[in-house]
Amino acid sequence: MILNNNVIQTNNLSKTFGNIEALNFLNLTVPKHSITGFLGPNGAGKSTTIKLLLGLLKPTSGTGEVFGLDIQKQSTEIRRRVGYLSQDPHFYPEMTARDVLRFTAKFFYTGPEKAIEERIEEMLTMVGLSEKADRKVNGFSGGERQRLGIAQAQINYPDLLILDEPAASLDPMGRQDVLNIMRNLQEKTTIFYSTHILDDVQRVSDRVVILNQGQLIAQGPIEELLSAGRDIVYVITLEGDTLKIRDKIIELPWVSNLAEEPLNNAIQWRIAVSDPDKAKRDLLPILVNCQGITVLNFGRQERELEEVFMRLVGGGNNGN
Repeated sequence: MILNNNVIQTNNLSKTFGNIEALNFLNLTVPKHSITGFLGPNGAGKSTTIKLLLGLLKPTSGTGEVFGLDIQKQSTEIRRRVGYLSQDPHFYPEMTARDVLRFTAKFFYTGPEKAIEERIEEMLTMVGLSEKADRKVNGFSGGERQRLGIAQAQINYPDLLILDEPAASLDPMGRQDVLNIMRNLQEKTTIFYSTHILDDVQRVSDRVVILNQGQLIAQGPIEELLSAGRDIVYVITLEGDTLKIRDKIIELPWVSNLAEEPLNNAIQWRIAVSDPDKAKRDLLPILVNCQGITVLNFGRQERELEEVFMRLVGGGNNGN
């Protein structure tokens, strides 16, 4: 049973190597069926965290659970239920994609060959490699190798999929393929992945965890992280006589600022609001119902994760 619906939960988890504090009092939560981006500069403690969760390192202090199982006492049972993709997956070059999955499946399944082959075909289809299933892996592109790696990590129906830089070094099309696969897998498993590509995190993740110098500095839903510490801004383009309605908008108690500038033959407003729920519900109807005004464009200004990340980590650090 997973406590509090969290697949991963740690309590003051710490690890030191000699005089180096790699991880300090980590209190991490990863809910079931979330896609959680695990971020931090090089040397932040991400790899150490993953190794601790999988029982590959012993904590100096603190505790951790995966699926409600103790990461020290029940690590073998945990690993049976986890799929893992390294940053640069390696395969025997003379094997085909089907051979790779068949080889991996035999570590997990002892049932009928037909059932194993059906699972292999399912995974090949999931990652879009059915037509290349019998090609040797040494002829695969980087994106195809990553997709095969995800299929391999998913072959045992894992309850948790841990991915290390799954889209690193891929071209835009390859990255998009990997992100689409991650989205499609969310209903079946929980995804916890490390990456340096912040744009990908903002596109596919619903939660973010940020480490810096072994310390947890932020975690939670991505929308909360992006909106924390500042007002929400709506960008609106209008035509018509905006003076009368402008005063009415400024007087709304949840509007903290309205900046105006000309835009071709129209007017663009940037309205900062302190209550996003009221703004979402009331702002557009107020404008649409105002006579003499035409709303050409209305939308919420998106905050970039990179801006938040750089503010929190202070430019990062170096080393591994």
